[in-house]
Amino acid sequence: MASENYYDVTEWPAGNPYEDIGEVINSIIADVKNRQRNTDVKKGGKPGAVIYIPPGDYHLRSQVVIDISFLKITGSGHGFTSSSIRFNTSKKEWAALHELWPGGSRILVDLPQEENDEEYKGAAFYVERSGNPRISSVEFSDFCIDGLHFIEDGSGMINPENTYTNGKTGIYVASACDSFRISGMGFVYLEHGLTIYHADALSIHNNFIAECGNCIELRGWGQASKITDNLIGAGYKGYSIYAQNFGGLLITANNVFPRGASSIYFDGVTRSSITSNRLHSFYPGMVVFEGNCSENLVSSNHFLRDHEPWTPFVGVDNGLDDLYGLLSISGNHNSVMANHFSEVIHNIKPKGATPVIIRIVSGEGNYISNNHVVAAEVHANTSDSCFTAQVEALLTAEAEEPLTVTTVLVEKESLQNIILDSGSDAQVVMDKTVNSFRATPTPGV
Repeated sequence: MASENYYDVTEWPAGNPYEDIGEVINSIIADVKNRQRNTDVKKGGKPGAVIYIPPGDYHLRSQVVIDISFLKITGSGHGFTSSSIRFNTSKKEWAALHELWPGGSRILVDLPQEENDEEYKGAAFYVERSGNPRISSVEFSDFCIDGLHFIEDGSGMINPENTYTNGKTGIYVASACDSFRISGMGFVYLEHGLTIYHADALSIHNNFIAECGNCIELRGWGQASKITDNLIGAGYKGYSIYAQNFGGLLITANNVFPRGASSIYFDGVTRSSITSNRLHSFYPGMVVFEGNCSENLVSSNHFLRDHEPWTPFVGVDNGLDDLYGLLSISGNHNSVMANHFSEVIHNIKPKGATPVIIRIVSGEGNYISNNHVVAAEVHANTSDSCFTAQVEALLTAEAEEPLTVTTVLVEKESLQNIILDSGSDAQVVMDKTVNSFRATPTPGV
């Protein structure tokens, strides 16, 4: 017997999901609310519902507004494919491509927009509910949210499809939430992939979030959440992962692609972990701790900094120079242990400077131990083929010459730090009268 709490958007009598899936989903949510009015029926009463989106293309012209708990919206495939590669391929070649657009269960964000609209109005899915308890257990899984196009933004990009600007957001959670899950999703060509305020026990797992201006933004405050096993890559002026005033955040086993202004940016985050991630960036400021981030663990990550090899983005950067550090820390009692850093660059900014790997800007009691740094000067080739260029750059391991770097720089505003086995005496720059230091042994010396 079919459940009355299972809905297929293609079988719902109100609206046309192919023309406006937003109208259809809003109608379904209204039906759930109308049927599930009682809060206590045999120790239940509001089980929520599942809304299924079969494979296909569905335009969204009405924002979906979610204000009920226990709702799952699910499809049958995240459908990600690179829109950036397509838009940077000559249209003369499009006819020979096997496919042009993202697929799977795909939502095309066609929301009407007005200048100076509030940010949330550009969201395909807007989640908000006041009162108690907090809205809980809303799930998004296995479908694609496609922002379709970026637009001219005055940045001077020759191709407006490379601006990462369009005012569109995939999922916007505005109110305090509990036990949300986003899994198996695809997000592409959105200025903001996921924007979530006041999250508790949030799980963002096994998604493909790339070619978005910003990928994951945890704003306001939050606790006890995880970002795990995702493939992520933001644009050059946004964050791949951003967290604000968070405690107990676990960021593990993500593969973060280059081009984001920062791979991970913490603002006022405490007692959280960044472990076992592969982080790749074309710019300094890969991981940034600002706003007195304290008692965080950064361990067993692989950092790779190299240069942009894809022709459309050569010369584009995040505005930071090589003295900023790949990892920049402002805060107290953070532990940075057993990470591998690869710095494979040329064209150092400012010219003649010694690039910095780990920089402790301010704070006290930070513990930096057993980090390994490989630094080489390599003149990478550029190519019009994104895939070929990046694979060739990744596989280039033969350096023209070693690169002199500062493995750890402790600024004067930071005191009582412990730096162990993370660089030779010549590679670590700090005041050894107010910090503790043990050098990495130098072979042959």
